[in-house]
Amino acid sequence: MCTQTRAAALMANIPRVDIDPSGVFKYVLIRVHSKEEGDDSEIDIVRGYGWAEYHADIYDKVSEELEKGGHLDCECIGGGRINHDPQAKKIHVYGYSIGFGRANHAVATEKLKAQYPDYEVTWDNEGY
Repeated sequence: MCTQTRAAALMANIPRVDIDPSGVFKYVLIRVHSKEEGDDSEIDIVRGYGWAEYHADIYDKVSEELEKGGHLDCECIGGGRINHDPQAKKIHVYGYSIGFGRANHAVATEKLKAQYPDYEVTWDNEGY
């Protein structure tokens, strides 16, 4: 018998990427964990928005929303910036977060490539 935990079911429905449709903005890489006994499932998600003055603004909003039901726990595993140019179909990931450190841009880039398969998605560790 295969039983899926509530947390695993919730995680299956979380979009792996949610970023603004264009512009240069801060982003965070968030690891979402199950809080349920015996369930060690986790996923990494990318969130980036132009409204955020600080990386923590994004993390606080997203983690509060995801942790609401008590089944999930979030951890910010770094941040940076995204330059999203929809006309050129290019996304560039770079920089770091002073509060959370540098995200693993290679992980973020793989998530972005899956979401935007027809885009050129690049990254480097330069810039702030």
